[in-house]
Amino acid sequence: MSENVKKTRQGFVVSNKMDKSVVVLVERKVPHKLYGKYIRQQVKYMAHDASNDCQIGDLVVIEECRPLSKKKRWLVRSIVERAV
Repeated sequence: MSENVKKTRQGFVVSNKMDKSVVVLVERKVPHKLYGKYIRQQVKYMAHDASNDCQIGDLVVIEECRPLSKKKRWLVRSIVERAV
């Protein structure tokens, strides 16, 4: 009996030009395999924003969901911090 735990990511909105969609940039730091130095890795996720509430620069939490379109598999769960 495994619980259905959905993945969540936190990142910044980099584009909101689409209707009900935003692009979220998620950055993480991973150690280099040989040298151990931490490297920044960036991934852009397209997420569903039903209320068109997100603005560029907002810090948001996104959660995985069923495929909503060809590229959208994430849902904006909450806005953590508004852009200045």
